[in-house]
Amino acid sequence: MSRVQQNDSLASSRYVDKINLVCDYIAKNLDEDLSLATLSQVACLSKFHFHRQFAIYVGINMSKYILLMRLKQASYQLVYHGELRIIDIAFTAKFENPESFSRMFKKVFAQTPSQFRKQPIWDAWHEQMRLPQMNNLKKFEKDHHMQVEIIETDDINVAVKEHCGSAQLLNNSISQFIEWRKSTHLSPVNSANTYGVPYGDPNTMSPPEFKFDICGVVRQTVPENPQGVINKVIPAGRCAKLRHLGSRDNMEDKIYYLYRDWLALSGEQLRDFPCYFHYINLFPAVSEHELITDIYLPLQ
Repeated sequence: MSRVQQNDSLASSRYVDKINLVCDYIAKNLDEDLSLATLSQVACLSKFHFHRQFAIYVGINMSKYILLMRLKQASYQLVYHGELRIIDIAFTAKFENPESFSRMFKKVFAQTPSQFRKQPIWDAWHEQMRLPQMNNLKKFEKDHHMQVEIIETDDINVAVKEHCGSAQLLNNSISQFIEWRKSTHLSPVNSANTYGVPYGDPNTMSPPEFKFDICGVVRQTVPENPQGVINKVIPAGRCAKLRHLGSRDNMEDKIYYLYRDWLALSGEQLRDFPCYFHYINLFPAVSEHELITDIYLPLQ
């Protein structure tokens, strides 16, 4: 690599760090004033320069990014927190009134908030939330920051809603599982651990082949139910455990690290069970930047 290329690479890395810092700040302060002046100070860049660099690295301008992050939070509140009034969700998303919130929500997602609450069209939602340049902002951590520990786990008896099909429609199955939890009280979300078990990588599988188990700890046999929830067991055994902090949209780097890098260096062998996730807390009960997820890789 030439000196010019090295300098360009270093400059690009510095900008990525600055934009990452701003995106983290936005995630933690969605209900605050997120003006250009404030965010350019966070990035330590001039207003004009920051505005251009943000658009280059993220793929959309700063105002649209903030709007999408607020609408993302509002979307989950609409679907998973039915007790919240739409007017309160609108104010939390920094809209002046529910009418302007409804107009913007429909403009972006082609559904009103009320329609989305009743029957969300998640595949269309994912298309709108896909940001073309966000891969530039992935945080590739150094190996020594990846703190992997090997632990022994017991059998975990779980109630499971099996999802089959596109990962973009996973939220539909999650909604059914939440409905089952609330109607039966057999796996209360506040006292029973929540797990996810992916059967394959959605990035490399065709959508119809993807399967994912949505799980909640249960201590008894699950009776027949309209949601199709059944009993399963996450088997006991040795596991490599790696903690992920923040949005679960960014977990794949750690998953790939475990499979691609850590496993080869560790000399360990995989057990015949997929990696799985323990969701320590859940969005939108906590903000995305506060999410904690433990990734388990089963070992022999």
